[in-house]
This record gives sequence, C-alpha cells and structure tokens, in this order.
Amino acid sequence: MKKLVVLMALAVFIVSFTDKEQTKIQEKLFEKEVNELLAKMTLEEKVAQMRMFHANKGIELDENDKLVLSDDVKKRLRNGIAGIKNPGEHYSPERSAILNNQLQKYIIENNRLGIPTFFVTESYNGVDAEGCTRFERPIALAASWDKALVKKVYDVMGREARLRGLHLTHSPVADIARDPRFGRMGEGFGEDTHLTTEMIVSAVTGIQGDFDGLKSTHIGAVTKHFAGYAQVLGGKNFAAMEISPRTLIDEIFPPFKAAVQRANTLGIMASHADINGVASHANPWLLTEVLRNQWGFEGYTVSDANDIGRLHYFMKVAETPEAEVEMALKAGMDVDLYADDAYALLPKMVEKDPELEKYIDRSVKHVLRTKFILGLFDNPYTTAEDAKTITRNEKAKEFAHHADLQSIILLKNENKVLPIQQGKVKRIALVGPVLGKETEEYFNEVAGDRFSFVAEKGYNLTDGKMAIPSLTPEADCKAGIEKIIQSAGNSDLVLLFAGGDEYTSKEAFFNGALGDRDNIDPVSYQDELLLELKKLGKPVVVVYKHRRTLSINTFAEHADAIIDCWELSEFGDKAAAKILFGDAVPSGKLPVTVPRSIGQIPFHYSQKEINYKKSYLFSDFTPLYPFGFGLSYATFNYSTPVLSDTTLTMDGKITVSVDIKNTGEVTAKEVVQLYIKDLYGSVTRPNKEMKAFDKISLKPGETKTVSFEITPEMLAFTGLDMTKKAEKGAFDVMIGTSSADNQSVRFYLQ
Repeated sequence: MKKLVVLMALAVFIVSFTDKEQTKIQEKLFEKEVNELLAKMTLEEKVAQMRMFHANKGIELDENDKLVLSDDVKKRLRNGIAGIKNPGEHYSPERSAILNNQLQKYIIENNRLGIPTFFVTESYNGVDAEGCTRFERPIALAASWDKALVKKVYDVMGREARLRGLHLTHSPVADIARDPRFGRMGEGFGEDTHLTTEMIVSAVTGIQGDFDGLKSTHIGAVTKHFAGYAQVLGGKNFAAMEISPRTLIDEIFPPFKAAVQRANTLGIMASHADINGVASHANPWLLTEVLRNQWGFEGYTVSDANDIGRLHYFMKVAETPEAEVEMALKAGMDVDLYADDAYALLPKMVEKDPELEKYIDRSVKHVLRTKFILGLFDNPYTTAEDAKTITRNEKAKEFAHHADLQSIILLKNENKVLPIQQGKVKRIALVGPVLGKETEEYFNEVAGDRFSFVAEKGYNLTDGKMAIPSLTPEADCKAGIEKIIQSAGNSDLVLLFAGGDEYTSKEAFFNGALGDRDNIDPVSYQDELLLELKKLGKPVVVVYKHRRTLSINTFAEHADAIIDCWELSEFGDKAAAKILFGDAVPSGKLPVTVPRSIGQIPFHYSQKEINYKKSYLFSDFTPLYPFGFGLSYATFNYSTPVLSDTTLTMDGKITVSVDIKNTGEVTAKEVVQLYIKDLYGSVTRPNKEMKAFDKISLKPGETKTVSFEITPEMLAFTGLDMTKKAEKGAFDVMIGTSSADNQSVRFYLQ
C-alpha cells in the first residue's frame, strides 16, 4: 500500500511537467529497472539481447492456428533474443496477432528472466505485411509537400503494425535521394535537405504516436541509413561513399539529427556504406561521438542486414571475425541483424578479453530501455479481433486515396487538354506497359457514364524476374506497340501509362540481385510507343509511374499532357482518374530535379553557385523540370515579398510575407516555397537552399498572405574553421512556386 501511495504521488508530480519533460522522467525511471535487470543477467543472456534473426528460420502457425517453431528457432530463443524480423508477415492481421501473441508468450516463458522480445517490420509504403493498407512510396508522399498528411499516413502505419503484434520498423529512410541511378531512390523523400527533414519528423512522430503511443498503440521508428547511404558512388548499392565533411554535416546529417532531437526516434540503423573510407558500422565518431555525445541520442542502434560480419569479408577493414565484432561493439553498434558470424562470437571473446563486457552492458541497456519504452514488460500482447476489424478499415483506405490526390504532379498541360472534358471526349484508350490490372475498373468507377474505355497493355517492360530481370525483347515490344496502336485507333484521346515499375527500380540485395542502372532513359521502347501514338492525330496524355527519376525528354516534348504519379497507393489509379477528369485538382510538386541526361548528374538544385558557371557543348544544361515544380488547373499570382526589416541581428528574427492570389476558376492548393541565397561566405556556397514551405488552399479570386520567419539558425553553415554558424553579410530571400520561379528581396545579417 505504501508503494502504491508513493507511485501515485510520483505520477501527480510527473503530470506537472511538459510532455518532453515527462518523457525524460519516464526514461530515467526505466534506468533503474534496466540496471536491476542487467545485474541479474548472464553473459550469454546479455549477448542474446544484442542479436536479431528473421522469422523465416521457422516460425509459423499450423492449420489450427497453433504456434510451430523449428528446432533452430527454439535454440536461438534459449536465452531470449533482442528481436525477430517479420513474424507473421504472410498472414492476415488477425492470424499475425495470434502468432505473435503465442510467440511472445513462448519467449517470455522460456527464458530465465522472462524478457520479452520486440518484433520488427519495414514500412516503405505501409506495413510490409499481408493485409495492411498500402500507401504510396515515400518519394510520392514528399511530392505532396504536406507535413500533416505525412504524419497521418505514418500514424495509420504505426497503429496497423501494433495491432498485429509488431513493435518496431526499420523505417523511415532519411537519406537524401539525389542520384536516379540508385535503385532505392523511391524509399527516400527526395533531394532536398529541408524537405526531407520535415518529412522525416512527420514520419517518425506519426508512426511513434508522438512517442506516447509507443506504450501500446504505435511502434518505434528505426531511422536509416546512418548516414548518407544514397550518396554511394555510381548510384550502386553497397558501393563506397566519398563526401566532403561540410556536405555531410550541412546536407546529409540534418534529417537524422531532427529524427533524434525533434522526433525522438527510438532507433537508428547504420549504413551499408563507408564514409570516406571508414565503415559506418565501425565508426565511433559517427555512432558515438556525433549520434550520442553531440546529438544526445538515447535509443538503440542496429546493423543493416549482416553488416557487422561484412566488416571482415566484404569491407575488408577487419582481418578476422573477432576483429569485426570488437570494432562494431566499441564503435557503438548495439544489435546485430541476422548474422551468425558476428556478435554470436562475443561469449568466447569475453573469456579472452573481459574488458569487452562493459561495451556489451552499454548495448544491452539500450535494448532493454527500448523494451521498457515499448511497454513490453507490462503489455506484451495484442488483440487479434482488433487486428481483424481495424487494420485496413474504410477510413484507412480512404486516407490512402486522399494522400494520392495530394501527391500527383501536373508536369505539362498543353492547350489545356486536362482536365478531360465530357462532350469533347467520349472514348478513351488506356494503354501502355505500366497499365495496371485494375486500372480500367477504377476509371470506369470514377467516370460513370461520362466516358467509355478500351484497355490494352501491349507488353511488359521486363520478364518479371525479381532478382535480375531482363528487358522485353525488341520483337515483343514492337508487337505490343502494334496491338496498342490498333486498340487506340478508334479512341478520342489516349492515356499512355508509361515510366517504370518494381522490376526496373529496386533494392540490389547482397547476393545475386540487381536494381541500379547506368542509364535513366525509359526502357523497352516507350519513347517509340509515344511517337507512334502521336501519329494517330489525337491527344496523348502520359500517366507517368516510376520509382526513380527518368530523363523523359520525349514525353516532355511530344505528349500533350503529363501527370507524374511516382508510385501511388493501392488506389492510385482511382486518384489518377479523378485528376484527369477534373474531379480533383493537382497540387503535387517535384521533390527532385529532373535532368535531361544522365550526364548532368549530380544535378540537384542546391549545388554550389560555381557549378552553374558553364554549360555543356551541344546540349541544354538546364533541368527538364526544376525542383519544386508542379502545375495546377488554377493559376496563382505572387506579390513581391515584403520584409519586416532588412537587417537581421544574431539574436533576432525577421519576417518575410507574400500575397498569393488564385487567378483561376477552380479552388486549388499551392505550395509556397522559400529559398535563401548566401551571397558571400568563407567557403563556396550553394546557389540557393530551401528553408521553408507552406501548402495553402485558395478559392477562385481569393488572396492569402503567407509569412515566414527568418532566423540566424536558418543561415548557419559549416565555415572555413569547420564550425557551423551564421556569417554576417548579405542574403537574398526568394519566394515562389518552384526553385526556378520566384521573386527575391535582400536582407543583411549583422
């Protein structure tokens, strides 16, 4: 009774603090529990809390929904385990919950101290498991430029994952995606540091339920790949990464730092790559000095798949498996994902070098703390019935559709061919190699009796082999083009579904799988297909689907209109139909710069100013489409920006305001973008950098004033002395509809 009174008094005391202060106090309470539990653990039990294996080792349900474990799995669970990846991923949400409840119960009852386990998933476009809502991919979400929307999407993911008995996700990706050769480009939020940072904060806070949800309703985010993985040389998975210290600090680190300090991410996953020769999984400066000492990260770190072992046999920075383990452990790597040739060696290594146990204790504390924050010691189970009734419910599906509508980008609209007008057009041809199986059904649903359709895919881009797909042979492409032309002949307008798919842009796994490209032109005669369709003498609109940026020069020149969809949700074609038929107004903006040629790479808008001094012989150096670009069915007029003051002090702030008027005939949304250019610095400076944005809705004729606050912190960069700070001088602030279309005013930092 006395203990209960003390706890109640402590609860009242905690409530008097802010949410952030409450979180810190709660974590300090766990410190006591963690230390007490750690003191009871054997070395083998500690090491077990530093390892994770995949459920494909033998975890399933029988026909009566009873847990079945292989002997291998039972052996792995003798001393408990840090986590298990993807248990129940191929089952329905209800059966996954049934499996994970039984699995958790088995683990708790069969390790000496009853330590629960966290179950882990991935969440690129929804929870990576059967029966969950499938949202659009992150780069498509970034095209919405809507922070609240992104947070809500990830909130749904967090809830659906927890309902099926999962606790963590190896997502989101905070890498800056600037190289379209890279097969994993679509996993990130685009090329810009500020946009990615804001999307990451929204994603992490959403999936974690603003951290409070971690106790029962949401899951923990494991932000990755720390740091800079998308900058790999040649755009190739597993390649080296050469990047200047300034670029690393000013452009690559900020999304990760924000995930830690603003969003309180529960975990961090290290990068496959190195940083200027130092393997990320064995980098104490990265994993301890920067992440923990400078940023104050208190969560746990996890390796990417098998990467501790790869320090020896792939990275070749450790001469023996034992050396790789010591390097990773001392650097600050807490959990070994999958490997049986890395942290599994620790018990024998400690016999020879007892000093290693203090590093083991450090890592185990981080893992146990994570489990306490997730509420696994008090609430380790989920409710199967809730998983069945709530997951992928009507509200979630409708929200996935809503997110699609906010993300589609109108790239071209010659002669206002869009929206497609009833009366002028009756019969529409749906054609092309990325035409979906349900496209015609969705278009009929949206169109009603306004239009009729004929559909012909013609051919596939590849043979559909997941590991190493082959392009469709020329003869088959040409035959497919003929079928498409014949099908489209009697239509009034052609919708060409073109671009790429899950086979032409994907992750290149370590053994025997490829996903990167050395060419970014559309594959399999898609340019030729468009040109043949144009010969029919009727409007051709490209419905552009893809996971990586492509050099769509032919599309841009010859299509009458283009809507850029990236990769939308499971209801993406329904959203595309609404945009095309004018039932919704496009409001997406490009989260990347679109190059004309692969030879322009690197080609992000925020390159140093000196990079724009010279063009190339025989070609146009400008982008095909600039970062931040996107048209609308409305038009917008921007006033000249107005500053509250032309002088900014080191401890002050100023405001810049602009009026935006909808001069069109429909209610529409516009993304107002603010860029800043530092005219002179102690080191060469970017041409411009986005520092703020706001998505607003305007009725026809309506005017709104949008204001942004400018602070010295926004102007800071890593200068000549490698100190990050703002330098006095002149700055241009630019506000407009894209990185290439804006108006500027000047202010001075004193």
